Amino acid sequence: MTEHNLCIIPLIYALLQKFLWNFKPCSGTDFAHLLSIKTGAEIMIVIRAIQTIIIILVISAGCGKRVMLPPLIDLREHEIIGIIQFNCSNEGILAPLATRRFKQAIRADQSMVRIIDLGTEKEVLKAIGSKELDQKAFQDIGEKYGVKTIFVGNLNVSDIRPDLDIGLALKHMSITGEIDVELDVQMIETITGASLWNGSASATKNIGGLGIIDRKNFVFNAEDPDRAYGELVDVLVDYLSRDFRVRWVRQ
Repeated sequence: MTEHNLCIIPLIYALLQKFLWNFKPCSGTDFAHLLSIKTGAEIMIVIRAIQTIIIILVISAGCGKRVMLPPLIDLREHEIIGIIQFNCSNEGILAPLATRRFKQAIRADQSMVRIIDLGTEKEVLKAIGSKELDQKAFQDIGEKYGVKTIFVGNLNVSDIRPDLDIGLALKHMSITGEIDVELDVQMIETITGASLWNGSASATKNIGGLGIIDRKNFVFNAEDPDRAYGELVDVLVDYLSRDFRVRWVRQ
């Protein structure tokens, strides 16, 4: 029994005294009295006492001291860090939104980390005179921008699966839908072009406010990207950034 569990023994003893007529473990007569209970009221008192003790023991078993552990990956060891805006299968605001949220999440518990926004993949490739992000391209990016590591990512968004709801007598009609989003991120060392870390996460979201473009295509009407997609992006980013955040464990 741990020291933490030992400290609740006086509380258990006090409860026994309250529910079992000043019951004392060292007294044989009290045991005899306990065994001689007959009425329903007396039986319920004993049952309540036992239930209370069990609850306290269960709670105490999970109430150990919480200890904070440092992130598995210390970003300061990989400075200066560059981040290329994540690619996205959909045109629009999801790519910059996911990139910004990911950058905020990985440095949330590691402030004062030097990170450079390098722009879109197209802009970076044009700046170094390359056609694709291969080993040579990462080496050239490292030399041009003075970065030691680079984050790159791909955001894949599925087509909207619409659901049309038509009310009785055609009094109302609503169009909702469902989309799947997957985010893949890698951390690349510029000197070698080797991948130091990678992660992937996916999520599904039900959405409303769909508009019809034509018979086959639908669009999600959203003027504010943070409000429209923020929750979905946060789920993916929260999962992928775990290795860069502090952890809490119970001992």
